[in-house]
Amino acid sequence: MWKGVLPIGSVVLLKGGDRRLVIIGNCISKEDDDSRVFDYAGALYPDGFEDPDSIYMFNAENIERIYCVGYMDEDSKKFLQDMETITKELRNN
Repeated sequence: MWKGVLPIGSVVLLKGGDRRLVIIGNCISKEDDDSRVFDYAGALYPDGFEDPDSIYMFNAENIERIYCVGYMDEDSKKFLQDMETITKELRNN
């Protein structure tokens, strides 16, 4: 299993889900409730982003299967490490 935060472009299936999601964001909260922070924002795969109402917010523990890990380079590795730290800090506040 993957360790750490998945990068943008990763394709996953959530537990109990029947459609795959492509990750389009990390460390995200709902516009009307910033007290709850989610690990990821996703859109249906292969459809992609359609409108704000079609975004799925979920956490790492909700992932059943990883189909594809998105592109990573040195910049994204640093970014993902920072997101992991920031997400933990936001949840502890």
